[in-house]
Amino acid sequence: MKRSHATGLLAVLLIGLVIGFLIEIAFAASGAPIVVPPVTLPLTLILLAAVVVSLAWRVRQGSRRKALRRIDPFWAMRVAVLSKATSLSASLLFGGSLGIVLYILTRSVVPAVTSLWLAIGTAIGAAVMLAAGLVAEHFCTLPPDDDTDTDEPGGTRA
Repeated sequence: MKRSHATGLLAVLLIGLVIGFLIEIAFAASGAPIVVPPVTLPLTLILLAAVVVSLAWRVRQGSRRKALRRIDPFWAMRVAVLSKATSLSASLLFGGSLGIVLYILTRSVVPAVTSLWLAIGTAIGAAVMLAAGLVAEHFCTLPPDDDTDTDEPGGTRA
């Protein structure tokens, strides 16, 4: 598995921004209330970020050479995939919440101020979750081998 690159995350962020903005326009045009993130969403995103980093920290501690016990490679791979999914989904949520903020700020009649702050809070929570996903991906990478001084493919010198 390769680590996430900035171009892929930016593409997903832009897709989320466009979708968030267009959903707000569609709801407002149909007469429905606009989407306002709940108060608990930023808190939940930050809590998920902490959980993902703590799981990845266990993988990092277990992958060191001085670890007291070996880590299950299947569990480590699950955590690595979870961290990649976290960074991608957080990028999408970050873009969507920025789309909501952009929609609110571009209106001539501004909706309630609380909806703007909730959207900004969601964007901050998604940014924290994105950073946590990237840190967790870094924690799940293997350290480089120190056995690079061998000449033969078998790993032993004659």
